[in-house]
Amino acid sequence: MENAEGKTLFYSRIWPGLTLGEDSGLEVEELSGAPGVLSARFSGEDASDEKNIEKVLSLLRGVPEEKRKARFVSCMVLCRQDKIIHKIKEKVSGYILTQKQGEHGFGYDPIFFYPPLNKTFAQLSPEEKNSVSHRGKALKKLKAFLKDNC
Repeated sequence: MENAEGKTLFYSRIWPGLTLGEDSGLEVEELSGAPGVLSARFSGEDASDEKNIEKVLSLLRGVPEEKRKARFVSCMVLCRQDKIIHKIKEKVSGYILTQKQGEHGFGYDPIFFYPPLNKTFAQLSPEEKNSVSHRGKALKKLKAFLKDNC
C-alpha cells in the first residue's frame, strides 16, 4: 500500500485532477510472503519475468503442492492534490506450479494456478483474467467508488 500511496501522492502534487497509484505483487506463503513488493525485481538488477519465475521455482523445488499457496495482491490509492481520497486492496489466491503453463499474461502468470477455473493465469483469456484477478477486482471497486462519490 505504501508504494501505491507514494506514487499517487507524488503525481497529485503536480496534477490538479485525480491521480491513481497502484502496486501489485505475488506473495508466496512458503517464502514468508516473498517476492512481495520486490516481485518485479525478485531475481536482481537485471530481472526479467523469466528470471523471476525461475527464482521462485528454484526456491520452491521439492516443496509439496499443499505448501505452495500464493496470492496476487493489488493496492490502489486515489488522490487529489496531495490528499488521499480512497484506498483499495484486493487479492486472488492460488498455488505455484512446478513448471510454466500457458501463453497469455505476464510476470508470474504462467506458474500461478487458479483453482476455481482449474487454469494458470497464463491459460486464461484477458477477459477471464480481468474478471477474477486482483487488479480486476480492485478496478471494479474503484469504478463503484467513483460512480458513487465523484
